[in-house]
Amino acid sequence: MDTHPVSRAVAAVEALGLPHRVVRHGPVRSLAEAAAARGVEPADVVKTLVVRRADGDYLFVLVPGDRTISWPKLRALLGVQRMSMPDADTAKAATGYARGTITPFGSTTAWPVVADERLVGREVTLGGGVNNTAIAIDAGVAIAALDATVADVTDPEKEPS
Repeated sequence: MDTHPVSRAVAAVEALGLPHRVVRHGPVRSLAEAAAARGVEPADVVKTLVVRRADGDYLFVLVPGDRTISWPKLRALLGVQRMSMPDADTAKAATGYARGTITPFGSTTAWPVVADERLVGREVTLGGGVNNTAIAIDAGVAIAALDATVADVTDPEKEPS
């Protein structure tokens, strides 16, 4: 029997009736550790990034774990010149989630979502709203439920030099 409390994120996915699995694991310190703990490839560990377009105006960007936001591509898609990533406290105030647990599901505000096109057709793991918890879900199902815009908004991670 699972004695873990259901997070707001998991409750939101369940309320929508979306097929998913909850994956609980110990603490992780890197993308490789997160992927191993979740039993997936690094590309399937989705980073949910909070991006600020203006004061009080945010969006979520879903990025494959092995990629990074392409600011020029994202600015062009959104038709804006400036964007930034808020600090951890501001991101928590905007979403209700701490960094490392952020997901659009169950966010305190339903900000718009942009999903990188490389997620389509894959089962991915998203933040579960609390530490050491992920939601495994078909990316297409999540994208549809979130009414996300799908576009090429990432670049490969740069290799460490």
